[in-house]
Amino acid sequence: MIRVVIAEDQKMLLGALSALLELEGDITVVGRANNGEDALQLVSLHKPDICIMDIEMPGKSGLEAAEELKGSGCKVIILTTFARPGYFERAVKAGVNGYLLKDSPSEELAASIRSVMTGRRIYAPELVDDVFGQSNPLTDRENEVLVLMADGKNTKEIASELYITTGTVRNYISVILEKLDVSNRIEAIKRFKDKGWFR
Repeated sequence: MIRVVIAEDQKMLLGALSALLELEGDITVVGRANNGEDALQLVSLHKPDICIMDIEMPGKSGLEAAEELKGSGCKVIILTTFARPGYFERAVKAGVNGYLLKDSPSEELAASIRSVMTGRRIYAPELVDDVFGQSNPLTDRENEVLVLMADGKNTKEIASELYITTGTVRNYISVILEKLDVSNRIEAIKRFKDKGWFR
């Protein structure tokens, strides 16, 4: 019997996923969580074979929980609506065994669970195509500048925080806009968020 914990903050979906998996003769749901923190506690308590995790949950996200579960012996399948290359790259680095989209057919989930149990990794094909076509083009320093911009800091505040001149900050911002192919700071922040590149 494959023992599973599910973490999903939408209660109706959590119930539906549990019910679907319980219909499978070889899968049993041993725990249900609404956030990443509870998922980690349930994994510690029940020692399941697999934890199925949404990404965007209150408190601790599914990606943060997956990073903490790396090397624990519990396999992780991310199940999300977000086909964002940045999320997918981070999930792969965290060693997740599967990354599926919620609009996949329900029978695919059970099949993926069985495949993961045999040691395979299952990734939504459209994500794999996306990731090889796009990765975060910004350097570490440009990332820092963009994160401070997203925090609402102005040029002077960014310069002070990073110990650089305001002229240097302006140069970074113009490079960021060019690399992200946008015309202003708001669009840059939105593009970065849409790609899932914020850590």
